[in-house]
Amino acid sequence: MLILLKGGRIVDPVNGRDEVADLWIENARIVAEPRGKLPDEVHDVSGKIVMAGAIDIHSHIAGGNVNCARLLLPEKHPARTPAPAALPLSTAGWSTYQTGTIYASMGFTTVIEPAIVPHQALQAHLELSDIPIIDKGTLTVLGNDDFLLSLLRDGEGQAAVADYVAASVSASNGLGVKCINAGGATAFKYNERAFSLDDVVPYYGLTSRQIVEALQRAVIDLKIPHPLHLHANNLGIPGNVSTAIATIEAARGQALHLAHLQFYAYGDEGDRGFSSASAELAAAVNAAPNVTIDVGQIMFRQTVTVSADVLRQFNSTGMAKPRKSVIHDGDGNGGGIVPYLYRESDFVNAVQWACGLELFLLINDPWQVFFTTDHPNGAPFTTYPEIFALIMSRDARAEATARLPQDAVSMTTLPSIGREYDYNEIAIMTRASPAKLLGLKDRGHLGEGALADVAVYSPGKDLAKMFRFAHLVFKDGDLVVRDGRVTHYRWGKALKVNPGYDKAMDRRLAGYYDRHFGIPRSTFAVKEHILPHAEPFQEVACAR
Repeated sequence: MLILLKGGRIVDPVNGRDEVADLWIENARIVAEPRGKLPDEVHDVSGKIVMAGAIDIHSHIAGGNVNCARLLLPEKHPARTPAPAALPLSTAGWSTYQTGTIYASMGFTTVIEPAIVPHQALQAHLELSDIPIIDKGTLTVLGNDDFLLSLLRDGEGQAAVADYVAASVSASNGLGVKCINAGGATAFKYNERAFSLDDVVPYYGLTSRQIVEALQRAVIDLKIPHPLHLHANNLGIPGNVSTAIATIEAARGQALHLAHLQFYAYGDEGDRGFSSASAELAAAVNAAPNVTIDVGQIMFRQTVTVSADVLRQFNSTGMAKPRKSVIHDGDGNGGGIVPYLYRESDFVNAVQWACGLELFLLINDPWQVFFTTDHPNGAPFTTYPEIFALIMSRDARAEATARLPQDAVSMTTLPSIGREYDYNEIAIMTRASPAKLLGLKDRGHLGEGALADVAVYSPGKDLAKMFRFAHLVFKDGDLVVRDGRVTHYRWGKALKVNPGYDKAMDRRLAGYYDRHFGIPRSTFAVKEHILPHAEPFQEVACAR
């Protein structure tokens, strides 16, 4: 099938293009204009914006905590489809299925679930297999697991740590490594209720800093493209900007990705002891080209927070709305599910909202900052179009800011910021840069040979509408969305890396599972034949 997208405005920062031109697709790839061949299908996209398919690097769309959230708030699910007959007690409809269709309708074609502990990887991949259209990937959570902490405590050396990291990522079929409040979840088991970068994990005698450095080094040594994806200590606490800046400094110039930085952009100034420190934090990011961040923007509405930062979630249960929550623990991180209502009239929530937008607008390089809400923690991913409008329009921000408590606004710099993102910067932040960060050379751009993941938008004054309902979306060259509605279903791939390691680690881990759990480690492995679709994985090369 030879497809021609005729006369659109091509916005492709990787290849330095912002011009009106044709785009050709053949056999799932972008191709040069073929000489002497007529297209089988022509789409007139004159007056439209043509970009690569968008990539979300941090959205919780699968795993035990997400499932628990679905069960905890069935009354909040819109009944878009009837409950499946095979699940008569369900009130949530087909949540995984809708995840793929809603993402696709907004022009997203790849989404990464950023927090899967190895023991839940099989379940997570089964859920991801039920999400249509988009490609997916997972990050493997390490940093509070007894095996790793024991290796570090016993001084076994960096090679053993790297072998363990590689064995865990491979068994989980993950795309990278995530660390969540390193050592904090373990300290929680010893009744600690606060844990910072240089606090010591009871029993193991390790600091959070030491754990992060070991994992960061292992990811580099294994040549996993995505740098360590770090959920730092002290999330959500007034004054925690000092922790975030100390963590940036602790990276020592090595590549590091900081997750949902908005939740670390808090000062403790003012009568209420809560203020925005985004300007200070953005300056630290601007001075550290080795660091990338995603924002974790909050939006005003009901959501449910899900996190493997069990210490933080336990401390949040008193703020749950509705008043119910789940905290669970086990080897590694455990997790917490706490519903929360972000309110426009609330002082703290208003400052949080401004903090995220300030980070978007004060971090100079769009290659360093990524577009997320930490779905669903800051807001559902369905709010993305509204956030695009806010960062692309000073007037939209002013209108929204006018509705907030003005004493909260005075604790931020947001009204003074005039920057407006343009289409090229949006394409960098949501396409080109995520592909580079994850090592996905086949997407994020519209050059020859790239995957034909293409989103076409109808520009207009209503920016949120433009990004909510893509005019056309192609996935691997298949037209899957027309005018914001899914027209064709297909199954995407799960992206994974396969780092090399000494297989003696597998034998050692097998003995560990026999001794501590009494079941084979292979019980938790994600085996291809268990998944419902043929050839479910696509391997991403480990190389730098």
